[in-house]
Amino acid sequence: MTVVKVIEVVGESKDSWDGAVRDAVKQASKTVRNISGVEIYNLTANVQNGDVVEYKANCKIAFPVDGTE
Repeated sequence: MTVVKVIEVVGESKDSWDGAVRDAVKQASKTVRNISGVEIYNLTANVQNGDVVEYKANCKIAFPVDGTE
């Protein structure tokens, strides 16, 4: 039986929420092996002078615990 661990991260992008999610997965994959899924549970943005200047995505990243496969 596989045991899955879930961590929470925040991705950021100047362009889109999609970019923010991709950033979260890309950054997490630098230190986490075998990412198997992502859940997006909150989308926010920073606004300056009436314009969105940065998108943020709170994500839960899932990956199998070593030795449980």
